[in-house]
Amino acid sequence: MKKLLIAVLSLIVILLPVSAQKKKQASGKEPLFGKAMASYPIVSNELSGACFYLVGGHGGPDPGAIGTYGGHKLHEDEYAYDIVLRLGRELMMRGAKVHFIIQDKKDGIRNGKILRNSKRETCMGQAIPLDQVARLRQRSQKIDQLYKKDKSNYKRAIFVHVDSRSQGKQTDVYFYHAKGSKNGKRLANTLRSTLATKYKRHQPNRGFNGTVSERNLYVLRNTLPAGVYIELGNIQNKRDQQRLVQENNRQALARWIADGIVADYKKR
Repeated sequence: MKKLLIAVLSLIVILLPVSAQKKKQASGKEPLFGKAMASYPIVSNELSGACFYLVGGHGGPDPGAIGTYGGHKLHEDEYAYDIVLRLGRELMMRGAKVHFIIQDKKDGIRNGKILRNSKRETCMGQAIPLDQVARLRQRSQKIDQLYKKDKSNYKRAIFVHVDSRSQGKQTDVYFYHAKGSKNGKRLANTLRSTLATKYKRHQPNRGFNGTVSERNLYVLRNTLPAGVYIELGNIQNKRDQQRLVQENNRQALARWIADGIVADYKKR
Protein backbone atom coordinates (compact mmCIF):
# COMPACT_ATOMS: atom_id res chain seq x y z
CA MET A 1 0.00 0.00 0.00
CA LYS A 2 2.85 2.35 0.91
CA LYS A 3 4.59 1.58 -2.39
CA LEU A 4 1.37 2.27 -4.30
CA LEU A 5 0.94 5.63 -2.55
CA ILE A 6 4.51 6.60 -3.39
CA ALA A 7 3.96 5.63 -7.04
CA VAL A 8 0.77 7.72 -7.25
CA LEU A 9 2.46 10.75 -5.68
CA SER A 10 5.39 10.40 -8.07
CA LEU A 11 3.02 10.31 -11.03
CA ILE A 12 1.30 13.49 -9.81
CA VAL A 13 4.65 15.25 -9.48
CA ILE A 14 5.56 14.22 -13.03
CA LEU A 15 2.25 15.33 -14.49
CA LEU A 16 1.92 18.66 -12.70
CA PRO A 17 4.50 20.53 -14.80
CA VAL A 18 2.79 19.31 -17.99
CA SER A 19 -0.61 20.59 -16.79
CA ALA A 20 0.92 23.87 -15.70
CA GLN A 21 2.37 24.36 -19.17
CA LYS A 22 -1.04 24.17 -20.85
CA LYS A 23 -1.89 27.62 -22.09
CA LYS A 24 -5.35 28.98 -21.65
CA GLN A 25 -6.85 30.00 -25.01
CA ALA A 26 -6.52 33.73 -25.59
CA SER A 27 -9.78 35.64 -25.55
CA GLY A 28 -11.16 39.15 -25.75
CA LYS A 29 -14.25 41.06 -24.72
CA GLU A 30 -16.34 43.62 -26.59
CA PRO A 31 -19.49 44.91 -24.81
CA LEU A 32 -21.03 46.05 -28.10
CA PHE A 33 -21.61 42.38 -28.95
CA GLY A 34 -24.11 42.09 -26.06
CA LYS A 35 -23.88 40.06 -22.85
CA ALA A 36 -24.17 36.64 -24.46
CA MET A 37 -21.58 37.31 -27.15
CA ALA A 38 -19.29 39.87 -25.49
CA SER A 39 -16.53 37.36 -24.79
CA TYR A 40 -14.90 35.79 -27.82
CA PRO A 41 -11.99 33.37 -28.36
CA ILE A 42 -8.97 34.43 -30.38
CA VAL A 43 -8.67 31.38 -32.59
CA SER A 44 -5.84 32.51 -34.85
CA ASN A 45 -3.41 35.34 -35.60
CA GLU A 46 -4.28 35.46 -39.31
CA LEU A 47 -5.14 39.16 -39.05
CA SER A 48 -2.62 40.16 -36.41
CA GLY A 49 -1.41 43.66 -37.30
CA ALA A 50 -4.48 44.51 -39.39
CA CYS A 51 -6.89 47.30 -38.45
CA PHE A 52 -10.46 47.80 -39.65
CA TYR A 53 -13.03 50.59 -39.51
CA LEU A 54 -16.49 49.03 -39.77
CA VAL A 55 -19.51 51.15 -40.57
CA GLY A 56 -23.12 50.00 -40.58
CA GLY A 57 -25.13 52.08 -43.02
CA HIS A 58 -27.48 54.84 -41.84
CA GLY A 59 -28.42 54.77 -38.13
CA GLY A 60 -29.71 57.25 -35.55
CA PRO A 61 -32.44 59.39 -37.13
CA ASP A 62 -32.01 57.64 -40.50
CA PRO A 63 -33.22 54.01 -40.68
CA GLY A 64 -32.30 53.68 -44.35
CA ALA A 65 -34.53 51.62 -46.64
CA ILE A 66 -37.59 49.98 -45.06
CA GLY A 67 -39.24 46.76 -46.15
CA THR A 68 -42.31 44.88 -44.88
CA TYR A 69 -42.10 41.22 -43.89
CA GLY A 70 -44.97 39.29 -42.33
CA GLY A 71 -46.58 42.51 -41.15
CA HIS A 72 -43.32 43.76 -39.59
CA LYS A 73 -41.10 46.61 -40.70
CA LEU A 74 -37.52 45.71 -41.63
CA HIS A 75 -35.15 48.63 -41.25
CA GLU A 76 -31.94 48.61 -43.25
CA ASP A 77 -29.77 50.10 -40.51
CA GLU A 78 -30.64 47.36 -38.01
CA TYR A 79 -29.71 44.48 -40.33
CA ALA A 80 -26.57 46.22 -41.58
CA TYR A 81 -25.48 46.86 -37.98
CA ASP A 82 -26.09 43.26 -36.93
CA ILE A 83 -23.93 41.98 -39.79
CA VAL A 84 -21.23 44.56 -38.96
CA LEU A 85 -21.09 43.32 -35.36
CA ARG A 86 -20.86 39.72 -36.54
CA LEU A 87 -18.15 40.65 -39.05
CA GLY A 88 -16.20 42.57 -36.41
CA ARG A 89 -16.33 39.61 -34.04
CA GLU A 90 -15.06 37.29 -36.77
CA LEU A 91 -12.16 39.65 -37.49
CA MET A 92 -11.28 40.05 -33.82
CA MET A 93 -11.34 36.27 -33.35
CA ARG A 94 -8.60 36.19 -35.98
CA GLY A 95 -6.44 38.75 -34.19
CA ALA A 96 -7.47 42.01 -35.88
CA LYS A 97 -8.02 45.41 -34.33
CA VAL A 98 -11.53 46.68 -35.07
CA HIS A 99 -13.20 50.07 -34.67
CA PHE A 100 -17.00 50.12 -34.79
CA ILE A 101 -17.82 53.59 -36.11
CA ILE A 102 -21.60 53.33 -35.71
CA GLN A 103 -22.61 51.94 -32.32
CA ASP A 104 -25.68 50.95 -30.33
CA LYS A 105 -24.77 50.01 -26.77
CA LYS A 106 -28.02 48.10 -26.18
CA ASP A 107 -28.56 46.00 -29.31
CA GLY A 108 -25.65 43.59 -29.35
CA ILE A 109 -25.64 40.69 -31.82
CA ARG A 110 -29.26 39.62 -32.20
CA ASN A 111 -30.56 36.21 -33.21
CA GLY A 112 -34.18 37.02 -34.00
CA LYS A 113 -35.74 37.43 -37.40
CA ILE A 114 -37.30 40.81 -36.67
CA LEU A 115 -34.72 43.33 -35.46
CA ARG A 116 -36.63 46.16 -33.83
CA ASN A 117 -35.73 49.64 -34.91
CA SER A 118 -34.37 52.30 -32.59
CA LYS A 119 -32.71 55.69 -32.96
CA ARG A 120 -30.06 55.01 -30.32
CA GLU A 121 -27.16 54.60 -32.72
CA THR A 122 -24.29 57.05 -32.38
CA CYS A 123 -21.09 57.76 -34.23
CA MET A 124 -18.79 56.49 -31.48
CA GLY A 125 -20.75 58.36 -28.83
CA GLN A 126 -21.67 61.42 -30.90
CA ALA A 127 -25.25 62.07 -32.01
CA ILE A 128 -25.78 61.28 -35.70
CA PRO A 129 -27.01 64.29 -37.71
CA LEU A 130 -30.19 64.06 -39.75
CA ASP A 131 -28.63 65.93 -42.68
CA GLN A 132 -27.12 63.36 -45.05
CA VAL A 133 -23.92 65.22 -45.93
CA ALA A 134 -23.27 66.07 -42.28
CA ARG A 135 -23.91 62.45 -41.36
CA LEU A 136 -21.45 61.11 -43.92
CA ARG A 137 -18.88 63.76 -43.08
CA GLN A 138 -19.07 62.84 -39.41
CA ARG A 139 -18.25 59.18 -39.96
CA SER A 140 -15.54 59.94 -42.51
CA GLN A 141 -13.86 62.35 -40.12
CA LYS A 142 -14.06 59.83 -37.28
CA ILE A 143 -12.40 57.18 -39.44
CA ASP A 144 -9.63 59.58 -40.44
CA GLN A 145 -8.97 60.58 -36.82
CA LEU A 146 -8.50 56.92 -35.88
CA TYR A 147 -6.53 56.17 -39.04
CA LYS A 148 -3.91 58.79 -38.17
CA LYS A 149 -3.37 57.21 -34.75
CA ASP A 150 -3.31 53.55 -35.75
CA LYS A 151 0.14 52.11 -36.43
CA SER A 152 -0.93 49.20 -38.61
CA ASN A 153 0.38 49.01 -42.16
CA TYR A 154 -2.88 47.38 -43.30
CA LYS A 155 -5.91 49.56 -42.59
CA ARG A 156 -9.24 49.16 -44.37
CA ALA A 157 -12.70 50.71 -44.08
CA ILE A 158 -15.76 48.52 -44.69
CA PHE A 159 -19.20 50.09 -45.22
CA VAL A 160 -22.17 47.71 -45.04
CA HIS A 161 -25.60 48.44 -46.49
CA VAL A 162 -28.74 46.46 -47.31
CA ASP A 163 -29.80 48.91 -49.94
CA SER A 164 -33.09 49.20 -51.80
CA ARG A 165 -32.77 49.70 -55.55
CA SER A 166 -36.36 49.00 -56.50
CA GLN A 167 -39.08 47.21 -54.64
CA GLY A 168 -39.48 44.35 -57.08
CA LYS A 169 -35.83 43.72 -57.86
CA GLN A 170 -33.82 41.09 -56.05
CA THR A 171 -30.19 42.08 -55.78
CA ASP A 172 -27.01 40.18 -55.14
CA VAL A 173 -23.97 41.29 -53.18
CA TYR A 174 -22.22 44.27 -54.78
CA PHE A 175 -18.81 45.71 -53.96
CA TYR A 176 -17.79 49.28 -54.67
CA HIS A 177 -14.43 51.00 -54.41
CA ALA A 178 -13.23 54.54 -55.00
CA LYS A 179 -11.83 55.55 -58.37
CA GLY A 180 -8.08 55.08 -58.43
CA SER A 181 -7.97 53.07 -55.22
CA LYS A 182 -5.69 50.14 -56.04
CA ASN A 183 -6.05 48.56 -52.59
CA GLY A 184 -9.79 49.17 -52.48
CA LYS A 185 -10.24 47.53 -55.87
CA ARG A 186 -8.11 44.53 -54.88
CA LEU A 187 -10.08 44.02 -51.67
CA ALA A 188 -13.39 44.34 -53.50
CA ASN A 189 -12.34 41.77 -56.12
CA THR A 190 -11.06 39.40 -53.45
CA LEU A 191 -14.32 39.67 -51.51
CA ARG A 192 -16.38 39.03 -54.62
CA SER A 193 -14.25 36.02 -55.57
CA THR A 194 -14.52 34.62 -52.05
CA LEU A 195 -18.31 34.94 -51.92
CA ALA A 196 -18.68 33.43 -55.39
CA THR A 197 -16.71 30.39 -54.19
CA LYS A 198 -18.74 30.14 -50.98
CA TYR A 199 -22.08 30.31 -52.74
CA LYS A 200 -20.97 27.73 -55.30
CA ARG A 201 -19.97 25.37 -52.50
CA HIS A 202 -22.85 25.91 -50.07
CA GLN A 203 -25.71 26.96 -52.37
CA PRO A 204 -24.82 25.56 -55.82
CA ASN A 205 -28.30 26.14 -57.26
CA ARG A 206 -28.48 29.77 -56.22
CA GLY A 207 -26.00 31.31 -58.62
CA PHE A 208 -24.03 34.44 -57.83
CA ASN A 209 -24.00 37.57 -59.95
CA GLY A 210 -22.38 40.08 -57.61
CA THR A 211 -20.12 42.64 -59.25
CA VAL A 212 -17.22 44.96 -58.47
CA SER A 213 -17.20 48.52 -59.73
CA GLU A 214 -16.06 52.07 -59.07
CA ARG A 215 -18.60 54.32 -57.41
CA ASN A 216 -18.38 57.97 -56.55
CA LEU A 217 -19.58 57.68 -52.95
CA TYR A 218 -18.82 60.31 -50.32
CA VAL A 219 -17.48 57.86 -47.73
CA LEU A 220 -15.16 56.19 -50.23
CA ARG A 221 -14.00 59.49 -51.67
CA ASN A 222 -13.41 61.25 -48.37
CA THR A 223 -11.75 58.72 -46.08
CA LEU A 224 -8.02 58.04 -45.82
CA PRO A 225 -7.96 54.22 -45.62
CA ALA A 226 -8.74 52.14 -48.68
CA GLY A 227 -12.36 51.13 -48.41
CA VAL A 228 -15.06 48.89 -49.82
CA TYR A 229 -18.77 49.68 -49.78
CA ILE A 230 -20.84 46.49 -49.72
CA GLU A 231 -24.50 46.19 -50.64
CA LEU A 232 -25.75 42.89 -49.24
CA GLY A 233 -29.16 42.80 -50.87
CA ASN A 234 -32.47 44.57 -51.18
CA ILE A 235 -34.36 44.93 -47.89
CA GLN A 236 -37.58 45.51 -49.86
CA ASN A 237 -37.38 42.34 -51.97
CA LYS A 238 -39.28 39.33 -50.60
CA ARG A 239 -36.62 36.74 -51.43
CA ASP A 240 -33.82 38.91 -50.05
CA GLN A 241 -35.88 39.46 -46.91
CA GLN A 242 -36.23 35.72 -46.38
CA ARG A 243 -32.44 35.47 -46.61
CA LEU A 244 -31.62 38.42 -44.37
CA VAL A 245 -34.03 37.65 -41.53
CA GLN A 246 -32.31 34.31 -40.93
CA GLU A 247 -29.59 34.75 -38.31
CA ASN A 248 -27.58 31.88 -39.81
CA ASN A 249 -27.47 33.69 -43.13
CA ARG A 250 -26.32 36.93 -41.51
CA GLN A 251 -23.62 34.99 -39.71
CA ALA A 252 -22.56 33.22 -42.90
CA LEU A 253 -22.25 36.52 -44.75
CA ALA A 254 -20.11 37.93 -41.94
CA ARG A 255 -17.88 34.85 -41.89
CA TRP A 256 -17.47 34.77 -45.66
CA ILE A 257 -16.59 38.47 -45.79
CA ALA A 258 -14.03 37.86 -43.04
CA ASP A 259 -12.58 34.97 -45.07
CA GLY A 260 -12.26 37.31 -48.05
CA ILE A 261 -10.51 39.92 -45.92
CA VAL A 262 -8.04 37.29 -44.69
CA ALA A 263 -7.32 36.33 -48.30
CA ASP A 264 -6.69 39.98 -49.19
CA TYR A 265 -4.49 40.50 -46.13
CA LYS A 266 -2.27 37.64 -47.24
CA LYS A 267 -1.73 39.45 -50.58
CA ARG A 268 -0.27 42.57 -49.00
